[in-house]
Amino acid sequence: MITIVIIAITALVSIIALSKREFLSAMMFNAFSVYHYKKYYRLFSHGLVHGSFSHLFFNMLTLFFFGRYAEEWFRAAWGQTGGSILYVVMYVTAIAVSSIADLVKHRNNPNYNAIGASGAVSAVLFSSVLFDPKMGIYIYLIPIPIPAFIFAPLYLIYCQWMARKNMDNIGHTAHFWGAVYGLVFPLACMPSLVFHFIHSLGL
Repeated sequence: MITIVIIAITALVSIIALSKREFLSAMMFNAFSVYHYKKYYRLFSHGLVHGSFSHLFFNMLTLFFFGRYAEEWFRAAWGQTGGSILYVVMYVTAIAVSSIADLVKHRNNPNYNAIGASGAVSAVLFSSVLFDPKMGIYIYLIPIPIPAFIFAPLYLIYCQWMARKNMDNIGHTAHFWGAVYGLVFPLACMPSLVFHFIHSLGL
């Protein structure tokens, strides 16, 4: 499975980065370096490294559960080969797209750095919501599944609120735009999916 390969590569690179700080520093998303020194690779490389083993674990755990599901839907919609290619394209481009807002905001701040695959993982999660809006999503410590079509807007609202509060070191803006991209990308490839979404809701 493609998702397993992505997880394996990300885990390997992240583990190496956690033991080699110079390598981690070189892989980080640094808006100043991207904008002023044209180090565009950082728009993508930061999705392969994480700040801690717990950060890596929770991102990859989420990707494991929703990525395999999204893969199946992509192949069902675009065929075995086409679906696999589009799934990879969405994941890789989501890493960069989810960081664009922070690039614009922090382009003159040399001290702003970000790491992690959260933006791409959010894209995978929300593509799953598009394909199956009634699936149940479990949130940590809450034993009752939340329907995806209810979870999705609450998640976006939470990301926006936390981004404005700026209370922690989590990239809530990247989470937000990654999630939005996870809806936009499949719809751009197949606009008729909107009717599938509406039909799945029973409307």
